[in-house]
Amino acid sequence: MKNILIIGATGQIGSELTMKLRQEYPGGNVVAGYIKGAEPKGALAESGPSEEVDITNAQQIADAVDKYKVDTIYNLAALLSATAEAKPQLAWKIGVGGLFNTLEVAREKNCAVFTPSSIGSFGKGTPKDRTPQDTIQRPDTIYGVTKVTGEMLSDYYTRRFGVDTRSVRFPGLISYVAPPGGGTTDYAVDIYYSAVKGETFQCPLNPGTFMDMMYMPDALRAAIEIMEANPDRLIHRNSFNVTSMSFDPEIIYKKICEYVPDFKMEYKHDPLRQAIADSWPNSLDDTCAREEWDWKPEYDLDSMTVDMLKQLRLKLGVEK
Repeated sequence: MKNILIIGATGQIGSELTMKLRQEYPGGNVVAGYIKGAEPKGALAESGPSEEVDITNAQQIADAVDKYKVDTIYNLAALLSATAEAKPQLAWKIGVGGLFNTLEVAREKNCAVFTPSSIGSFGKGTPKDRTPQDTIQRPDTIYGVTKVTGEMLSDYYTRRFGVDTRSVRFPGLISYVAPPGGGTTDYAVDIYYSAVKGETFQCPLNPGTFMDMMYMPDALRAAIEIMEANPDRLIHRNSFNVTSMSFDPEIIYKKICEYVPDFKMEYKHDPLRQAIADSWPNSLDDTCAREEWDWKPEYDLDSMTVDMLKQLRLKLGVEK
């Protein structure tokens, strides 16, 4: 039975992944690691143990691993793309320095490590459509630079020290649970909130800006399934392309209008987010994930839209 530490458990992915893992394993086996000022609340605090674990503090990581006999670490600490551009030094400190701390603890204490990468690890020189698993990665953002570095560093620790590192390259993630947190793809979350609230959506990206996206339930499954995969089948480790759908603002807007006919959207261009989006792929080829650990998404744009609108209406107390 695994004993799991989630670093960044109160963040955008961590808050949901912690609860999902506590459904898969006994709640006491899944430790929610948090930083001071971002303590777990509600069900996240009540459903299992919590521990202060700042990824920039290697001793805190080691102490938590010892205290809870951890054998698997989910490292979710990071600044999202647009936020990282405003704070590049902090993005490197967390994304690379923090990962180094985690991998060193894992090496010393024999832990497996999951550290998500991103479509942000690609750049303008990367093939835009059906981006291959193995291709050029020359990102233009500090967020992307930290992700590429993280992939290479994780692979190094596997080759050099035998640490069991695995990860996926997440596309944009869409969720009704955690609010948007400064990511380039967050417009695809904001747009649902505007639709449910009856507001006109101000879209920061231009029409025709395609990006890969995924509904959070699929992302959580991917994070769990890759760590449970048979290592003998894994040709790759850091990181697997995974995808579910690709769309531009017009496509998601028209899909929402099928269920909210009076919904309105107008464009309010954000140069920073547009530049970041333009450097990322339109779509990913996830053949390797499908072949090496049987990855398959369950949601498409239509089924995600139906569920997002339903869940947000419940969350916000809005009648249909």
